[in-house]
Amino acid sequence: MEVRRAKTSGFCFGVSLALEKLDAEVEKNDAKIATLGPIIHNPQVLEQYKNMNVRCLEHADDANKDERVIIRAHGIPRETETTLTDSCKEVVDATCPKVKRAQLGIYNIIGKGCFLLLYGEKDHPEVRGLMSYADDRAFLFNSLEELKKFPLSADIDYCLAAQTTQDREEFSRIDEYLQEKLAERLQVLNTICNATRERQQEAIALAKKVDAMVVVGGYSSGNTRRLADVSRAQGCLTFHVERPEELSASDFKGMKVVGLTAGASTPRSIIDATEEFLMNL
Repeated sequence: MEVRRAKTSGFCFGVSLALEKLDAEVEKNDAKIATLGPIIHNPQVLEQYKNMNVRCLEHADDANKDERVIIRAHGIPRETETTLTDSCKEVVDATCPKVKRAQLGIYNIIGKGCFLLLYGEKDHPEVRGLMSYADDRAFLFNSLEELKKFPLSADIDYCLAAQTTQDREEFSRIDEYLQEKLAERLQVLNTICNATRERQQEAIALAKKVDAMVVVGGYSSGNTRRLADVSRAQGCLTFHVERPEELSASDFKGMKVVGLTAGASTPRSIIDATEEFLMNL
């Protein structure tokens, strides 16, 4: 089987930076270490840190006074950070710089009187963090169709922003719709990460040239799910798996070329193992 692997698959800058910060704290060996929520959305990576006695906290007030707590790459809500600071020994911020920039951008523009229109997933941790910087002056939506149901006011200035891993093409359609409705009353924050855009574009290009696509990454990873979505949107048979063991030879019967990509929180070792499995079919 010929395998065409996306050049940009695997850890993005923000994920690599978060793991580097966590590793540095573990290596210090001078305090108990915990993360507030999963540091990234990948089950294999999380299992590795669990075996290193890194606790994964569900709530900020679950932290102990002798623990150093690392903020996940997705960021956390403002009020949660305040609670965390009071609950633990020390806080280490491993929020992706692109997410942090989006948080501050939203905070600044809301301070100027704008109302936020945020394109994102309701239950995603990054989105909860972004919304906390809008001081309740925000509407969250996950599609253009959902946004069209929201009553836009004639006397309010609006700001459009997005979860950093959202679909760039859909964001462009949303932007066009709002430009027609609001014109000069709309400001746009370009918060979608370039790495996200590049990965999606590469997945689209690959999906048009192969018999099937394999997307490797955590099922809870939003950016991985969207890679699978944009691939399927090209009419390409697409498999989203967390590990190569979930695939079988019968899935690819009669195929000659398969595309391979992976989410921003997928370790290279898992991508390599998946590629090897496919090449040996």
